[in-house]
Amino acid sequence: MSSFLRPADAEEPSLTLLPDQAVYRPVSSHLAIAPPVSVVIPAMNEAENLPYVFKTLPDWIHEVILVDGNSTDDTVRVARDLWPDVTVVPQRGKGKGDALISGFAACTGEIIVMIDADGSADGGEIVSYVSALVSGADFAKGSRFANGGGTDDMTPVRKLGNRILTAVVNTKFGARYTDLCYGYNAFWRHCLDEIALDCAGFEVETLMNIRVVKAGLRVQEIPSHEYNRIHGVSNLRAVRDGLRVLRVILRERSSRHNRPARPALITGNAR
Repeated sequence: MSSFLRPADAEEPSLTLLPDQAVYRPVSSHLAIAPPVSVVIPAMNEAENLPYVFKTLPDWIHEVILVDGNSTDDTVRVARDLWPDVTVVPQRGKGKGDALISGFAACTGEIIVMIDADGSADGGEIVSYVSALVSGADFAKGSRFANGGGTDDMTPVRKLGNRILTAVVNTKFGARYTDLCYGYNAFWRHCLDEIALDCAGFEVETLMNIRVVKAGLRVQEIPSHEYNRIHGVSNLRAVRDGLRVLRVILRERSSRHNRPARPALITGNAR
């Protein structure tokens, strides 16, 4: 993991320590990074939403990986028009987990960011995730319920279910999460070797959150605001998906492949 915290004042002596300034990407007025950042976007029939998603992505990212879930609209064409260098990965299987696993395999960056294609997430927040990673975290986990976060999308039933499932994971695995079922996360690519994803559905997000704790990886929650889906209808079903998440929790709890964990959460945030 290579990183460099660059001061805002260009006249400060520390800048002379850079071996080659061209390899660093300016991320903000106070930060430049060397690790290339890949953004993975699973999408199925999201042509109307992609303009909003791509508009918020920062121009310093290394690559965009769009995983197309056999869209019947113009999702792929729109993505290529908006981001000519986009890498399009056709999804062979089904489900969000399968799409993400396919996208992760296509990444060439050291840092991977996963973001939804429905316009509910703000790509401008990526800088907070990356800042947390280059500052020492292994996994930067978005949270709608950490201080500074929020959601316009969750119904009272989904909020209650998420709160209960979060409490179960915290109790059973020694985590300190404030949000469990949220798909806006970022991590160093080497983390994939530690968590060995094997889940095809929506519950992949919960699986990742559990396995990073079991692997003893350093996790930092990032306050994030979730907006309403802009176009189309969500495939989420509170009861059905809640039961699938619960099954993952129970399965992981019964697994004997637990490693001694370091603290599950780095306190504070990257903002």
